[in-house]
Amino acid sequence: MQLSVTQLTDRLVASYARAGGINHLDGKNLPSKHAIADITVDLLRLLFPGFFDEKLIHSSEIKVETAARLDTVLGRLEDEVNKSLEYSPPAEYTQKPDWGQVAHTLTLEFLDSLPRIRELLQTDTEAAYQGDPAALSKEEVIVAYPCIEAIAVQRLAHELYLKNIPLIPRIMTEWAHTRTGMDLHPGAQIGTHFFVDHCTGTVVGETSIIGNHVKMYQGVGLVAKSLAAGQALRGQKRHPTIEDRVTIYAGATIMGGDTVVGEGSTIGANVFLTASVPAHSLVVQEDANVKVLKKQPRVSGPAEFQI
Repeated sequence: MQLSVTQLTDRLVASYARAGGINHLDGKNLPSKHAIADITVDLLRLLFPGFFDEKLIHSSEIKVETAARLDTVLGRLEDEVNKSLEYSPPAEYTQKPDWGQVAHTLTLEFLDSLPRIRELLQTDTEAAYQGDPAALSKEEVIVAYPCIEAIAVQRLAHELYLKNIPLIPRIMTEWAHTRTGMDLHPGAQIGTHFFVDHCTGTVVGETSIIGNHVKMYQGVGLVAKSLAAGQALRGQKRHPTIEDRVTIYAGATIMGGDTVVGEGSTIGANVFLTASVPAHSLVVQEDANVKVLKKQPRVSGPAEFQI
């Protein structure tokens, strides 16, 4: 028997009641992922004028352009912050305030942090340029390196995270994650001159602390030892601390909230580290055996070989 559209509709709506996973139909909606993505792009345009725009910005127009963009970001972000606060009011509000006014104030405070975030991002750009001999210029680093975009979004989201605004910071960093392949939780504390070369597959957990002048490569994980306790671990230090001037090579995994990598240390590729190391340590993986064998060509063609 062929199903009708009415039957299909009834079955799908019934699944909404059984399984959930829908927005608040009869109350306030959650923040819009699409709206926050658009706002994040405009925030990047404010941080890096001209780099995320399709049109040329003349110096004589930059004040007018900036004022117009700030005004539209203020209104749009304020609406999304209002939705977030009504969905999950922060604990510090013991009595229900005017969420619209709270959202307005918090959004203004956030936008006031943009000059400070720009200063931090200048150090990240400098670290990427100085740390990568393939970089032609700092302009290339900004316009082409995915790590700069991911770090910029994390630094923006971190400001909102510190203001206890729910949902939006994580939506922002997950948007950057899908674009760059680098997963930086908005709760992570990241110092100046942060550079992640190639950046794909890098994961930095919520309670990670990263010092100044830290350089990492692709596939590095700063993760928790175990999440078996689930929500009982909320608010606890679960991820490692990386002190100043540490280099972590590709594929290394550093685990645990008590794990501290001392300043000036180097963590080699594919190291699996679950304990602290003192300052100026060199940590390498020694138990891997690499064999180089002679390959014999097969008769089926020059491109195929056998050992």
